[in-house]
Amino acid sequence: MTQNLISMVFSTDDLAAIDAAVATLEEKLARLVELSIDERRELNKMGDKSEAACRQTLVVLAQNPQILPPNFDLAEAQRDLVALDQLRPLAVRIRQLANKIDDSEMALGSDILSSALEGYALAKAVGKGAALDAMRESMAQRYGHRRKASKAPVS
Repeated sequence: MTQNLISMVFSTDDLAAIDAAVATLEEKLARLVELSIDERRELNKMGDKSEAACRQTLVVLAQNPQILPPNFDLAEAQRDLVALDQLRPLAVRIRQLANKIDDSEMALGSDILSSALEGYALAKAVGKGAALDAMRESMAQRYGHRRKASKAPVS
């Protein structure tokens, strides 16, 4: 029996709604940045341990603005912290959705390959005719096992 991990069909309306939702996400998240590998490597990175210290530092700085030089933009740092707190739950949801899309794409491909291999085996066993011959040839090029030519015995 053919494998069937997933079965789905998108209506034209579904695809249009999904496309519109993705377009809205792209529009609303247009200020997101894309960093190069070098930029990522060179950035200071805030881990879990340093995050608590950073949050506490911003609180202390807000309570003692007199210690800050005029060019220190505390308000911007505070806005960055708020934006980080807003972005994180969204990032989790989008990653979960992206993982489901990846898994569904893999499952669909596996279902298709399983059906094609089963059909190839059936055609190879019982089928004759130009269309079946072409299909068998196509699949044989990809999945057929070529036998190594045996060496003639040396006398």
